[in-house]
Amino acid sequence: MGYQATMMPIILAFFLSILVCPVIIPVLRRFKFRQYVREDGPRTHLKKAGTPTMGGIIILLVVSVTVFLLEGEDREALPVLFATVGFGMVGFLDDYIKIIMKQSEGLTPWQKLALQAVVGLVFVCYYLTKAGGHPEMLIPFTGGLVHGRYITMPKPLFALFCLVVMLGTANGTNFTDGLDGLVSGVTLLVAVFFTIVAAGVQSGILPITTAVVGTLAGFLAFNVYPASVFMGDTGSLALGGFVSASALVLKLPLFIVIVGVVYMIEVLSVMLQVGFFRMTGGKRIFKMAPIHHHFEQCGWSETRIVTVFSLVTSLCCLLGLAGL
Repeated sequence: MGYQATMMPIILAFFLSILVCPVIIPVLRRFKFRQYVREDGPRTHLKKAGTPTMGGIIILLVVSVTVFLLEGEDREALPVLFATVGFGMVGFLDDYIKIIMKQSEGLTPWQKLALQAVVGLVFVCYYLTKAGGHPEMLIPFTGGLVHGRYITMPKPLFALFCLVVMLGTANGTNFTDGLDGLVSGVTLLVAVFFTIVAAGVQSGILPITTAVVGTLAGFLAFNVYPASVFMGDTGSLALGGFVSASALVLKLPLFIVIVGVVYMIEVLSVMLQVGFFRMTGGKRIFKMAPIHHHFEQCGWSETRIVTVFSLVTSLCCLLGLAGL
């Protein structure tokens, strides 16, 4: 795919996102899809109560339309689109229970993981059978996609590994979605990384990586501080599905540790906080978890945290490109 063909989905998705957001945001507000702010969260977030949420619907809609309009005959992007929409639907159900049914906890953690596992298993089985995927992954810094070294696993073990990657990444993006523009900005950069790789190897998933880049660029215009709309679990889980599925198809799941370092740190901060709290009978490592809230409690503004996390992701994406 040439330069112009690569840019077309980005431009189309960007303008679709810019046009769709002002239409759907008032609809979300009218149907009372509004943000619920937990009382045990940062006090500065109380002013966000009532902001329209479930904006992930916009992301799913624009990405899907762009892919179906511009994808070629090979249909390689459809499995990644399935993972994106599938995880997004799990998030939509969670948001619906919390916001519309007024059950603040939404799906239980086990229910959410079980539904994500079903979507992940369907994707992995299709990828390894119908799509002809190989149970292998590139080791970073070993010579690149052509001459680099690969780890090959038996299909059952690889399927289990893929499932862990997908669940871990989706929950990483979910934890990262806590500040205006944070997960959308970070994932935009990760999507650019996958777009560069997909364009370099002429991968059939290029239509969806470019669609996500354009969609998030447009969505950010309404999601940066102060946000006019939040993506909710609908969006954050969808982005986790996209990132993990794209990495698996490109044989780059190990690169998520590099380019998705923010997701990993967010998850680890929660795990460490909860584990330390239980072990010590109430003591904490961080002032608040996930870690972006810790920096808030230290006096950092939302925009500063988002900027720093985005800069870190940018550098890690460059590192990831160097490792190809």
